Amino acid sequence: MRIGLLTEGGYPYVGGEGGLWCDRLVRGLDRHEFDVYAFSSGEAQEDAGWVPLPPQVGRVRTAPLWAAEDDGAVYGRRARRRFSEHYGELAAALCAATDPTAPDPGPATPEADRFATALRGLAELARDEGGLVAALRSETAVRALEHACRAPGALRTAREARVPDLLAVAAHLERALRPLSLDWYEEDGLGAVDLCHAAAGGVAALPGLLAHHFFGVPFLVTEYGVRLRTHYLTRPDASPAVRSLLAAFHGRLAAETYRRAAFITPGNTHARRWQERCGADRAKLRTVYPGMDATPFAEAGESPESADPHTLVWVGRVEPAKDLVSLLHAFAEIRKEEPRTRLRIIGGPADPEGAAYLGHCEALAAQLFPDEAEGPHSVGVNPVSFERIGGPELPTPADAYASGAVTVLSSVVEGFPAGLVEAMLCGRATVSTDVGAVVEAIGGTGLVVPPRNPRALAEACVSLLRDPERRVRLGAAARARALELFTVDQNISAFQGIYLEIVARTPLRRPLLDRTGDPLPFAAPAEAHVPGHWTDPTPRAVPTWAMNTPVPATETAR
Repeated sequence: MRIGLLTEGGYPYVGGEGGLWCDRLVRGLDRHEFDVYAFSSGEAQEDAGWVPLPPQVGRVRTAPLWAAEDDGAVYGRRARRRFSEHYGELAAALCAATDPTAPDPGPATPEADRFATALRGLAELARDEGGLVAALRSETAVRALEHACRAPGALRTAREARVPDLLAVAAHLERALRPLSLDWYEEDGLGAVDLCHAAAGGVAALPGLLAHHFFGVPFLVTEYGVRLRTHYLTRPDASPAVRSLLAAFHGRLAAETYRRAAFITPGNTHARRWQERCGADRAKLRTVYPGMDATPFAEAGESPESADPHTLVWVGRVEPAKDLVSLLHAFAEIRKEEPRTRLRIIGGPADPEGAAYLGHCEALAAQLFPDEAEGPHSVGVNPVSFERIGGPELPTPADAYASGAVTVLSSVVEGFPAGLVEAMLCGRATVSTDVGAVVEAIGGTGLVVPPRNPRALAEACVSLLRDPERRVRLGAAARARALELFTVDQNISAFQGIYLEIVARTPLRRPLLDRTGDPLPFAAPAEAHVPGHWTDPTPRAVPTWAMNTPVPATETAR
């Protein structure tokens, strides 16, 4: 079958979240053909280029979400009226005094239908008139948003919105609605695929939603992190009006996406609960854990005795959500009980905020653990080290996990803990905070403590440092669990079955007609979806007896 893979900030670009997962999926399902429709996240990502693509990728079309040039579309009076009407309805749906994330197992609410109708109307306008870039940036859009906020029955926080708030919301909506102006929605574009697979929700799923609207193409949504949850975590400093309106937009968009999707595949139960909160039908949900390549971790997993019994390891991206401050305070308590213990913090920041946080953690480590020298002419060694993967001591992630007897996760916010699964594949005992999908990932194969609790974290680590037999048992159980649930093979097999189930449930979208205009039965045989030359346009020879000789009716003897 032909699959339209929709990505945002990831595959096929070299850098980006989800890129590795998509690459493994495409290479694993090599019997299918893939068309990739990708949104880039920045100029640097585009300059870095693409990863090597397998032959089953037939087409790649990209569009930037970080910038949008005016497409030159000039609206006449009728088009401007259509835009004002549809955008006003969209804004009114966002300002409605109802919770867009409230679970609703029954039919769609009037506000949800209003939002969906407005979104489709804007998409049809963009298709007819050439784009929405200038219109979404116009004063008309801001005035329509202001009118909706001031209307009777609007949310209290929306009524309190000031001009800067309205401008901020209008700018965010302009970026989020940029996919409506693309030229992907043609018969030879997304209209030609058998199904769309969105590798993320939110903006990445919009092309699939529109392909379903224009051509009836079924689509699937995979989410390892729900966009509404991301919005709550990334906009703590915005005003209440901005947060409320943007939460309403992401909630309405998620609800409409889930309502139209054939299936929704969360990566864990934590994401599944968020999806149900946003209105996803439980009958459409299929939990598919992310697949990870276990081969690089095999050597470490099969030799647990190689680990330093006095070393704790933390591996990940340095940022405030990882709460390394609590880990350092916990390590101070650990050193009181086990003075020989070392802590290796392995990883680096991804942005300026992370770099500043790393500097703060290094200063705190120097304050909590001053270098202790044996004499006046020797240099002390700090028990906490900050390192990066890729050097001579730690060339690979497997080497990082293998260097310690216990792997620690101290996060206060976490989705699916991929780093924790890597430690499990290495056969290492783990101590983790109870956030996100941590408990779901480790099951009973590791110790779990409350977040932001250095004392509990320290006690759990000390208990494992003092009990090597227990470390070995937990590490072996963790490796067995990871090999059973979190491998590439199980991930690919799950999506292969879901693809076939979606296509089997989807009726023929473009029926072939006979000479009288009636649908031609069996016009699309099952062989049409099998790779090869089954559907070669060259006519095959037909025996003359099948064309000229009538077959007489017979009666079966009783």
